[in-house]
Amino acid sequence: MAERFYANCPLAPGPVLLQGPEAHHLSVVCRVRPGDQVYLFNGDGRQYRAEIISVDRRQVHLHVDAVEEPARALGFRLEVAAPLPKGDRGQFLIEKLTELGVTTFVPLRTRRSVVHPADTRLEKLQRYVIEASKQCGRNELMQIQPLAEWQHYCQRTDLPAQRRLAHFGGTAGRSKPGESVAVAVGPEGGFTDEEVERAIAAGWQPVDLGPRVLRVETAALMMAIRAIPDSG
Repeated sequence: MAERFYANCPLAPGPVLLQGPEAHHLSVVCRVRPGDQVYLFNGDGRQYRAEIISVDRRQVHLHVDAVEEPARALGFRLEVAAPLPKGDRGQFLIEKLTELGVTTFVPLRTRRSVVHPADTRLEKLQRYVIEASKQCGRNELMQIQPLAEWQHYCQRTDLPAQRRLAHFGGTAGRSKPGESVAVAVGPEGGFTDEEVERAIAAGWQPVDLGPRVLRVETAALMMAIRAIPDSG
């Protein structure tokens, strides 16, 4: 497959002008030349085959000549809520959730969580989503929601009917094919008893991930994988 680039604009057959970081990546890093073929995507679920028309350091002119809709999305809603880990661990989590096809990530504030990302950090996380989508061939971007308080989030009425949280002693089973699901992970100290009780009262099912204490990113990825039918 030709290299993929993100275009933050509507796409359709015809001329396209890329500017900013993606244009710099095309011209300076990838050193494309007129006549080269690339793929563009903008998060609408499609990818757009395009030919390079002209290049300079600040902008790239392309012509879209084909629109494709490869089946790479899960086909159902999978929302993951978890406290954001520190530093590179947070980037790792976002990249891997994107590769798995998760539709939404919600950073949580819980009683024991220590990282509470500001809006500027959330914007950076969205850039990680774009870079991971370029690599894995995903054409729908995982959405990053604002920081949410667990006590409010767990009682939201717009969540999928299937809601699961990582907690010792849980027994919830696997999802049915195509069934939307929300999964939640607490900080490495775990949810407090009060937080768990509040969630269970709101319809969340506890899931036991084993006898060892897992890092947030490990637990979140395990919960996401378990929510995908036939994924292991």
